[in-house]
Amino acid sequence: MHPAVAQLADATPAPLTSGNPRFDDAAVAEVGRSRGGAAAWRAALARVGAEGIEAAVRAAAMADGAFAVGLVDEDGRGFAAVDRFAVHTLCWRIVGGRLHIAERADTLAALPPRAAIDPQAILDFLYFRVIPSPRTIFEGVQRLPAAHCLWFDRGQASVQPYWIPRFDEPARADFRTLAAEFRQSIRGAVAASLDGGKPACFLSGGTDSSTVAGMIGEVAGRRAATYSIGFEAEGYDEMAYARIAARRFGTEHHELYLTPEQLVRSIPPVAAHFDQPFGYSSVVPAFHCAEMARQDGVTRMLGGDGGDELFGGNSRYAKQRIFDWYEGVPGALRGGLLEPVLQRSPIGGLPLLRKGRSYIEQASTPLPDRMEAYNLLLRLGPREIFEPGFLARVDIADPLAQQRRVWQQVQGASSLNRLLAFDWRYTLAEADLPKVCGSAALAGMSVAFPFLDQRVVDFSLRLPTDYKLKGLKLRWFFKEALRGFLPDEIIAKKKQGFGLPFGPWALRHDGLRAFVRDSLQSIAGRGVVRPDFARELLDTRLPQHPGYYGDMVWVLVILEQWLRHQPGGDWHA
Repeated sequence: MHPAVAQLADATPAPLTSGNPRFDDAAVAEVGRSRGGAAAWRAALARVGAEGIEAAVRAAAMADGAFAVGLVDEDGRGFAAVDRFAVHTLCWRIVGGRLHIAERADTLAALPPRAAIDPQAILDFLYFRVIPSPRTIFEGVQRLPAAHCLWFDRGQASVQPYWIPRFDEPARADFRTLAAEFRQSIRGAVAASLDGGKPACFLSGGTDSSTVAGMIGEVAGRRAATYSIGFEAEGYDEMAYARIAARRFGTEHHELYLTPEQLVRSIPPVAAHFDQPFGYSSVVPAFHCAEMARQDGVTRMLGGDGGDELFGGNSRYAKQRIFDWYEGVPGALRGGLLEPVLQRSPIGGLPLLRKGRSYIEQASTPLPDRMEAYNLLLRLGPREIFEPGFLARVDIADPLAQQRRVWQQVQGASSLNRLLAFDWRYTLAEADLPKVCGSAALAGMSVAFPFLDQRVVDFSLRLPTDYKLKGLKLRWFFKEALRGFLPDEIIAKKKQGFGLPFGPWALRHDGLRAFVRDSLQSIAGRGVVRPDFARELLDTRLPQHPGYYGDMVWVLVILEQWLRHQPGGDWHA
């Protein structure tokens, strides 16, 4: 064994471990059962017999489940890894040539010398609504991406993925056999996710959360406690579907209708709880759901996150397939007629032909760039949004460059499967899971995700592409495999979730509008966005399209509220 590996394997300083990793090596698993997680990870490192980052990759690949581990030996060598979806997270920072590891970025930022806020991360936040790993809001503090590991030695850190999804579609598929295997894998995953306390889950009324609620009743020996949030706003309330699922599975159902007044009170503490700005508004209803459950004595909630991204349930998958069809149009027709007429002549600007021009423009744009066609920063223009001084400190092209690098990681898969893997990183690991985990932690409880159980993930990797998206039918296999188990109304409904009517409420509710105006004025005063843009966004654009522009208003409000809770609170670009 390489000396560095041996010394790290024998290290005794206090480790950082979380979650419940399952090791495929029987000897390592036995060490974990008898001596705990840190000892198991040291045993895994001792078993691989490699050096440097190779040791880290091979050791991390031994485990599945939700976990994070960080080990630093007495000589400063370090190993760290997080699970395949970053349900558990780790951040790292090098100070004075030594590696420091913590669960939260702000913990490491507080080490002397205190880390400054990174303007490029501010740009990332406004572009993505989160700050994707490996960057964090703090300069010099990095977060391990999902399915990545780290090796640190002699002042140098190496980070690599230890797992990249490989889709292995069968030449032939038997629906009945696959459906039975799928239902059994879900049952097993739900059973493994419960903690022995009161069984409970979030319930939006969608297919995923309804499936989890029903499966709890089958495996727990008692009915599930379900928790739903509603809104008195047209087009946002899904409580009717949650009630359908609750009746079908006989759950102990709990409801809360969130009000604008509660929202105003909730935004500052929710924003401050996260170790960096988090910009998805559904985090507030998720928090209130979890808090309601905690008051009922629940210690762990199950979430349905992952079903859409594993089995093809998001509407953008069908939309991108429509764009992919353009590749099948003969080149002579595209280059000789459609593109000259619709793209390069005034005819394409006629009202009846504008959609055709837009279609060709998007279809001709490669993925992942195509998915950013409606990104507000790009559509409105960075120079219209940001102060010149802020623009001079950031690279506007970097967010898309990040996405391209992630897109290139998965090769040899269908276009749909590449989209799914891309969303495992950006939708799940960087957005949905931090939202649910963070809101549950704020409420004082843990959370688990049965659809991200390795047996379910591995099953999805073997499922034919056209079982996930049959024509333009989203998550066809999932729905057909659970037909008769799920209510027909839920199978037929469109995806929504705990969407918050922030834009409409900001227009109608005086207290929320005043809160928003104060936040926008403050963030404009920090030298990030132009004051005239902030005023136009609230007074002109938001009334024009409350849902669309409400997202940008929310992100700016959250950024300001998070900055106010930082030491000093007076950061300026």
